[in-house]
Amino acid sequence: MPEKITKEQRSNNMRAIKSQSMLENAITKALWRRGFRFRKNAKMFGKPDISIKKYKIVIFIDSCFWHCCPIHGNMPKSNQEYWTKKLARNVSRDQEVNQYYHENGWKVMRIWEHEFKQDFDSAIDSLAEFIRTNSVLKEKHPESLSED
Repeated sequence: MPEKITKEQRSNNMRAIKSQSMLENAITKALWRRGFRFRKNAKMFGKPDISIKKYKIVIFIDSCFWHCCPIHGNMPKSNQEYWTKKLARNVSRDQEVNQYYHENGWKVMRIWEHEFKQDFDSAIDSLAEFIRTNSVLKEKHPESLSED
């Protein structure tokens, strides 16, 4: 089935996709306000959205489209062969990245974008709990991870 948009239009669409979405920025601001310190989009394997090297924690905020959410993921109607391959490779890469970090002693959390859209505060609470639970700092000084 032929494309319904020109190559130039497709190129413009793809160029408009940013590595940091407004949602990701809202998430990191909320965590920062709670006192968590981390790196955004560090140049690490798999480019985690949030990383805390000191505690070997990486967090990925997965888009429902690009990472094939079982609830909200959808396949474009045009150029299905290309998109099927592309999205399957993304899912495969996610598994490779998870395996890499697990094998190297890191704690990995993947959270769907729709979880933030459904209940932002609850999803932030979930991230905060994951960080607290998996940080060595909690064991030594639990008060230093308070949300004051």
